[in-house]
Amino acid sequence: MSDPEKNACDMSDVNAAPPSPDAFTYVELLDDTQASVTNSARLASETALSISYNGISQAVMMVTPGNLEDFVKGFSLSNDIVSSVGEIYDITLTTGCDSHHAEVEISNRAFWSLKNHRRQLAGTSGCGICGVEAIEQALPPLTPLTPVPPPKASLLHNLRTRISEAQEVARSSGALHAALYVDAAGNIQLCREDIGRHNALDKLIGAMAAARINPESGFAVITSRCSLELIQKAVRARIGTLVSLSAPTAMTVRWARHNNLNLIHLPHRSAPRLYSGG
Repeated sequence: MSDPEKNACDMSDVNAAPPSPDAFTYVELLDDTQASVTNSARLASETALSISYNGISQAVMMVTPGNLEDFVKGFSLSNDIVSSVGEIYDITLTTGCDSHHAEVEISNRAFWSLKNHRRQLAGTSGCGICGVEAIEQALPPLTPLTPVPPPKASLLHNLRTRISEAQEVARSSGALHAALYVDAAGNIQLCREDIGRHNALDKLIGAMAAARINPESGFAVITSRCSLELIQKAVRARIGTLVSLSAPTAMTVRWARHNNLNLIHLPHRSAPRLYSGG
């Protein structure tokens, strides 16, 4: 069995893909007529990440280690802290066994705006609007997208299987969401995994920005529940089309339509459903 403590402390490249999950032993609970069985399973990694902007602490999130620079860029963009990745001047990442810290240097304009509208975001892997102080922060006005055509149905063919193949870490541990970028030809170009569905999308947004991918080209895919916060992140990142493996809520459809976001649900056993766009 691998040594979880050793692996957690030996992560030398926090910008690389998530590390191979650690294995932990467990005992199967059987009835009294059967002998106990000891086995092992690999479990998803998790760490605390604190983020500071120009020396002022802003957020603490529980994330999957790996691709952390992508996450910081995407988090900054999707939470409207910066208006473009060019306003991020530097990211310094420091690591520990159970926690990581990102010191982010942003432009004076972005920092001034952040101080004027500052809110503490005590984030968790399951919550996307923790720490907001007013309903206006939970339901902020967004700048609608320029409408783009939705992808052809042929590009969505066999997408669930292709996503499973792209989720390399989840195949061994489970418990991970994924956000992916599929190009205009239908090829999966980027896959980011995390215990948090919001984190996975933030990592993808950051990776797309770093790769200078036009967010109106191709489409993004999320494997998780399609909640309002993910719609807000996609619109702020100017992503033209969002495909969800889980059904959207009524509110997410209304917000997608209002902001010209193509929203597609990909059910297990029926044709893709275009709820917004087209």
